[in-house]
Amino acid sequence: MHKLVTISEVTQRIVERSKKSRAIYLQRINAAKLTEVGREHLGCSNLAHAIAPCSEMEKENLSGMKKENIAIVSAYNDMLSAHQPFASFPPLIKRALAFKGATAQFAGGVAAMCDGVTQSQPGMELSLFSRDNIAQSTAVALSHNMYDGAMLLGVCDKIVPGMFIGAMKFGHLPMIFAPAGPMESGISNSEKAKIRQEYAQGKVSREKLLKAESASYHSSGTCTFYGTANSNQMLMEIMGLHLAGSSFVNANTPLRDALTEAAALKLLELSPQSENYMPIGEMIDEKSFVNAIVGLLATGGSTNHTIHLIAMANSCGIKLTWKDFDELSSITPLLCRMYPNGSADVNHFHSAGGMAVVIKELLNVGLLHEDVNTVMGHGLSRYLKEVFLEDGKLVYKNSIEKSGDTSVISSIENPFDIQGGLRVLDGNIGRSVIKTSALKDKDRVITAPAKVFYTQEALKEAFADGKLNHDFVAVLPYQGPKSNGMPELHGLLPSMGALQDKGFYVAIVTDGRMSGASGKVASAIHLSPEAKDGGIIGKIADGDMITLDCDNGVLSIDVADEVLATREISLPDMSQNMNGVGRELFSNMRRLVNSAQDGATIFESVGEESC
Repeated sequence: MHKLVTISEVTQRIVERSKKSRAIYLQRINAAKLTEVGREHLGCSNLAHAIAPCSEMEKENLSGMKKENIAIVSAYNDMLSAHQPFASFPPLIKRALAFKGATAQFAGGVAAMCDGVTQSQPGMELSLFSRDNIAQSTAVALSHNMYDGAMLLGVCDKIVPGMFIGAMKFGHLPMIFAPAGPMESGISNSEKAKIRQEYAQGKVSREKLLKAESASYHSSGTCTFYGTANSNQMLMEIMGLHLAGSSFVNANTPLRDALTEAAALKLLELSPQSENYMPIGEMIDEKSFVNAIVGLLATGGSTNHTIHLIAMANSCGIKLTWKDFDELSSITPLLCRMYPNGSADVNHFHSAGGMAVVIKELLNVGLLHEDVNTVMGHGLSRYLKEVFLEDGKLVYKNSIEKSGDTSVISSIENPFDIQGGLRVLDGNIGRSVIKTSALKDKDRVITAPAKVFYTQEALKEAFADGKLNHDFVAVLPYQGPKSNGMPELHGLLPSMGALQDKGFYVAIVTDGRMSGASGKVASAIHLSPEAKDGGIIGKIADGDMITLDCDNGVLSIDVADEVLATREISLPDMSQNMNGVGRELFSNMRRLVNSAQDGATIFESVGEESC
């Protein structure tokens, strides 16, 4: 156990660790800062190409070199429910800006895959790598240097982190993220999970399962459980990249539309032509990232962000480590209960006071940095507001003082747990992350024999054959980024959850990921080094005793080091993971990607890029 720290101490260590790379980053964006509209330097032929399809009024405004031109980068597609509402956003943005004499252009789209569709499918092996692809696509969209700011339209798992990484390479521009908002609540998440487990046990039909799933995911808008997508929205608000109070306003409502228009106008207030020029690369700093980690821990957010936040910070010269997460977790209370950490969803969270109440609770005891820049202005206290639509106009009012439903949002005085929802585990197997916020006390410390599986399907088959009715730790090596792209292994949970409900002590150890909606089964994930890098997880054999101890931060195997040293690393046949559904196109990423604890990214650190 490490000694308790303060957020100031953790922040200062990050600042010291990042001093060289952050200075290089700030020097680069300072050199790119605008003193005129971005398109002013373009030649006539360049500009003619850029404005050719515009209306006559837009051409006049763009040629006048006086008013801002805003880029729209969107993850719209109409298969992914969270992004389908973005279809209507560009016209809203363009109309709002036109009234101010400014313009907007749809600069580019980025990939937007749905992890809910690809769970347990081969396409899931592209999911994590899509983040860096999205970062590159965002950079391509902004590369024309036509813009004085950007609106980034994204919600889901890899999309917001990817857009952020790409945006930070244009850190001299002001930018704002605009979410689509969640769908309204459907069938309860606990009922959905129950039916999934019953289906895994053969107790209900596929038709009943589909009916339950469709009652949960039933319209456009973000899924309502608190997984990676909604953790993204929390992060964007607590980092000051959303308008205050906007993250969890339902999709396709008048208030949602008004917030989208207001976000566009906010960019004009932050542009180089305004008196309050605030480029995103300067606005976001070390304190912003500490606030993000504390928010993640206090709300019981997705484990995926122990990867994403490191990669996001790296993109602007800030170096985070898993130790930062672990130390902050030791002093951050768990304030929220949302599925999978409870029965409520994000709509219940928003109704109980949402982000404003959480931020207020944490600010009151010094667990967040107040002195940060945001799109709302200086100071995180600007986010202690609720937003309403009155007579067609946005109105901000002070938020409620305390939670409106203490079963969803608690308080500093009576938290759901005195520590945050994530822990880092260390031991002779390696270093991993575990989500603790949804674990029962009896599942926090488990010692049981290993059972090694190389695929989710192999475990499901063993479960169906009745071979897993005992205590065990499921070990799944070769699921890391260098092996097969580090897919989420959410398909394990119905079987493992059913075994847990029968009274067996079960857990998971893997160098892969779990879904942001996971948490009931103790899962030591993101194990580094991964099997493909020679990690000990590749030497574990059936019957080896494994201890997973969340209370003391330990993950160990009861096998002597000299015995492990003589064992051969298992080498399963991975050829079937190298092709199909486009996996051939990502082979270079598998070769170049670094470890999960370094962000699982192909991008080099600021200041260390290859010549």
